[in-house]
Amino acid sequence: MRLETELRLNQIWYGGQAAPWWLQGLVPIYRAGNWLDRWIKSRRQPDDLGAAYIIVVGNITVGGSGKTPLVIRLCQLLRQAGLNPGVISRGYGRQKKGLRMVTALSDPDVVGDEPLLIARRAEVPVIVSSDRCEAARQLIRQSINVILSDDGLQHYRLPRNLEICVIDGSRGFGNGKLLPAGPLREPVERLASFDSIVVNGEAEEIPGDLPLVPMNLVSGMLRSLEDSQGWRLGQFAGCKANAVAAIGNPARFFDLLRHARIKVNEHVFPDHHIFSARDFEPMDQSLPILMTEKDAVKCRNLGLRNAWFLSVDAVMPPEWEQSLVKRVAQGFLKPGEGA
Repeated sequence: MRLETELRLNQIWYGGQAAPWWLQGLVPIYRAGNWLDRWIKSRRQPDDLGAAYIIVVGNITVGGSGKTPLVIRLCQLLRQAGLNPGVISRGYGRQKKGLRMVTALSDPDVVGDEPLLIARRAEVPVIVSSDRCEAARQLIRQSINVILSDDGLQHYRLPRNLEICVIDGSRGFGNGKLLPAGPLREPVERLASFDSIVVNGEAEEIPGDLPLVPMNLVSGMLRSLEDSQGWRLGQFAGCKANAVAAIGNPARFFDLLRHARIKVNEHVFPDHHIFSARDFEPMDQSLPILMTEKDAVKCRNLGLRNAWFLSVDAVMPPEWEQSLVKRVAQGFLKPGEGA
């Protein structure tokens, strides 16, 4: 039922189908509630988080846009610059509540798939909590001086020094309507207030005349879930495979595989789906199973054979990366000190 709902909404939001009257009728209610929520929470921001520089990476649309690879890349850059970054996240889709420290050995059902992926790839402290302010306090107690919030642009109670909005270039803003008639969490006019607007992949027309930062996701190795054996994506060219995706935009993953000349049987699951071995039983067992790295963190203990995951890395313009690191570093300077 959840997958059917997602597919139906995607047809309305991105596929050109008209939104039914009752969805459009809910838009003014959502708009008013969003405005009230922002007004109240922005006036209740805590004043005890100033010891860290806070960067919020998110989007103004529902669904994936590529923010997690960007968060991982930013963590790597900040570590290389001698800073001490950490990540906070809500841990969307996890089955347990409360504040949790994420390690490479954490259970994805407990901490969420994206936080676990960040902890493994970025090798920085990661905390999940519905209260991002409390998660930030915990990181500050661990001497973290740069906190990246994976998502949270609409978590208005969290103070921030810098906001980065990530846009899925292939989808843009869909029909341009607010929830629930469209995919927008906030009006497009909000773009003007961001410090950076990062576009993942080839961009459709973006409203306004705002500077955009291009981001490309570069494929790494296909690695086996059984023994971490690595193959280049091109080595699967000409092969047939089961392609599994439980991400915000499955078509992006399927298209990437087809571009590598892999013939795919598509298997779409709801975003953040919790996999079980039964999910794979209907698939052609004679074919390999290819999945995203985000999905792989939830499938390692399912006993899958001939299953592989594809890692991706965010590639940004060097000048933008240097400018961002310099800006963050300058945030720690005392008055009168030079860069």
